[in-house]
Amino acid sequence: MDWSQLAILLGGCFVAAFASGMAGFAFNLVAASILFHWLPPATTAPVLVLGSMLIQLGTIRAVIPAIRWEVLRPYLIGGVLGTPFGVLVLKFGEARWIVAGVGLLLVVYAGYALLGIALRHRPAELRAGAGADAAVGFAGGVLGGIGGFSGALPAMWGDLKGLRKDEARAIFQPFIIAMQMAAAIGLVAGGFFGPDSARMLLAALPALALGAWLGVRAYKVIPAEGFRVVLLGLLLLSGLSLVL
Repeated sequence: MDWSQLAILLGGCFVAAFASGMAGFAFNLVAASILFHWLPPATTAPVLVLGSMLIQLGTIRAVIPAIRWEVLRPYLIGGVLGTPFGVLVLKFGEARWIVAGVGLLLVVYAGYALLGIALRHRPAELRAGAGADAAVGFAGGVLGGIGGFSGALPAMWGDLKGLRKDEARAIFQPFIIAMQMAAAIGLVAGGFFGPDSARMLLAALPALALGAWLGVRAYKVIPAEGFRVVLLGLLLLSGLSLVL
């Protein structure tokens, strides 16, 4: 890795870590949309999974008081069941069409919601039970198994339900941690995390730490409506990165 690639790695990880620290998700999607154009995906992908897990573990303290395990449990059960299915789809199916379909859904929803904010329309809050939460967790697990994109759907679901920023983040951030831990174990056990990936991760640690720290500081001061705009903006960018 030369100096230009190192600068791209540090810059991409910093931007993605800041976004994740502020919104609680989207590290993989933001980082991949930047880094995969310049760095080899085979060695970069394990760095993103492990980097995302480290950021989530390092920033989870901001939402621990809001975590309610009885609310989180259906998402986790659905995610654990969905992850192996996503891996099977990746291996035997047409994963790109599923990913593109989810990306289109995110683009349509985030675009519509942002337009509603611009027109000052108050969004209707969706009422749904644990079964629907588990289904969203399952779908998030499938995306996690396909490419580590587990957080976008739970984040969108939280916005649909009209959850406060601490309530929403207290669901999708622990969910992402659980999914990324499973993915990280699989990557290490499968031999995908080699010496090149290890060196990249070590080099990226300062950018990850600084970006996440600044992102959490922004999360603590940003008002609820501002947080929703950030979340929807990241959902829109996430959807675009999955479609294109």
